[in-house]
Amino acid sequence: MKSAVETLNPTRVRLSIEVPFEELKDSLDAAYKKINQQVTVKGFRKGKIPARIIDQRFGRGAVLEEAVNDALPKFYTEAVNEAELNVLGQPEVDITELKDGETLNFTAEVDVRPTIEIPDYSGIEVEVDAIEVTEEDIDKSVEQLRERFAATSPVERAAQDGDVVTLDLEAKVDGEVLEDGVASGVSYTIGSGELLDGVDEAVTGVEAGGEATFTSELKGGTAAGKEAEVTVKVTQVAARELPALDDEFAQLASEFDTLEELRADSRKRLENMKQYDQATQAQERVLEKLLELVEVPVPEKLLADEINTRKHNLEHHQLGQMGLDLEKYLEIQGKTAEEFDTETEEAAVKGIKTQFVLDELVNKEKLNVNQEELTEHLMRRAASSNMSPDQFAQAVVEGGQVPMLVGEVARGKALAVVVESATVKDTNGEIIDLDDEEEDETTEATSEETPAAEAEATEDKPEA
Repeated sequence: MKSAVETLNPTRVRLSIEVPFEELKDSLDAAYKKINQQVTVKGFRKGKIPARIIDQRFGRGAVLEEAVNDALPKFYTEAVNEAELNVLGQPEVDITELKDGETLNFTAEVDVRPTIEIPDYSGIEVEVDAIEVTEEDIDKSVEQLRERFAATSPVERAAQDGDVVTLDLEAKVDGEVLEDGVASGVSYTIGSGELLDGVDEAVTGVEAGGEATFTSELKGGTAAGKEAEVTVKVTQVAARELPALDDEFAQLASEFDTLEELRADSRKRLENMKQYDQATQAQERVLEKLLELVEVPVPEKLLADEINTRKHNLEHHQLGQMGLDLEKYLEIQGKTAEEFDTETEEAAVKGIKTQFVLDELVNKEKLNVNQEELTEHLMRRAASSNMSPDQFAQAVVEGGQVPMLVGEVARGKALAVVVESATVKDTNGEIIDLDDEEEDETTEATSEETPAAEAEATEDKPEA
């Protein structure tokens, strides 16, 4: 076999492959054997039909077609390996010449990862928000904890903001009660916004035993997105009573003996959260600066696949779970379809560039992923997917996604290398020293960038 590579553009090549006919012998033998098992000829046992009879009865062309289909992936793969190409997706194959007994010539056009030159990134400088925890922040945190320990007691008065009411609801669309539009004994805190739009106004001022009717757009169920007439009956009104802010509350709500100790712990927790946010912000801004330094051509087909993948995931997974369609989602977001398409394309381009650049850094810095790092990442991904580590691991193995997870961890380590070499200052001008533990957040930040690119990287066999 002989092959030659022609570069069509920075992300696409054409392979020209010449195969001497004698190298098709194994595929021809396999073709005759396969046809033997599929057909019957009177006078011959199944599987024992001579090749010349198959040629006469079914045509030599059918045998050659079967043999070529069998041989193409092998010779294509050999040519790719010989040229040391990093291909993306399936090639477009064109058989240019097939002479029985002489030669098989074909071309294969395929996208390839572009060659990327990583410049010196040690001079990257970014600014992040300073870590500041105010007394107001602590007050808010303690108040949220206090809300969790609020007690309720029934009252004989009209419902008001902050009360907990028990409701029976009935929803009608076009005058018909919906099968899934009836609910009883629903507990709801007025002002929380956790139920239908308009319910707060409807029940405020209503005493136990009273009713109210309002119109609202349904958020879920069989009539999601439709206007419904909702009748709500208040069966109980209960006032919420917050515990006093004292040492007794601290002992009730925490492991601390005094309110002062509880507030100190709240400060520490808020500082840790802001430190996490600061590290994430630093990683995002360092990545943006890095991408500005590198010229990264993006394969057109890969970009189209990535855009389609993102749209599909949004429409059929995320929005589906919320009972929304794309049109309603755009209405809520206040975006046009054109704006959505533009934002999706920009995100896809950034995701592909991020993966290409970080993968190149993995090679440049010779970064490896050990079993402990992979296990830790798997456990984090399992938690974010609401699955047990064993369930997630089984799904990953069965789906052939272990290389994808390894790539996520490796790219996280690559970005961590760049972040460590960058100068990160906060808005107060103080230099920030990011701990190595923030590498975990870096891995998560790069793990969902390019699902289509990950998939295409493993699909390099031609379709004849």
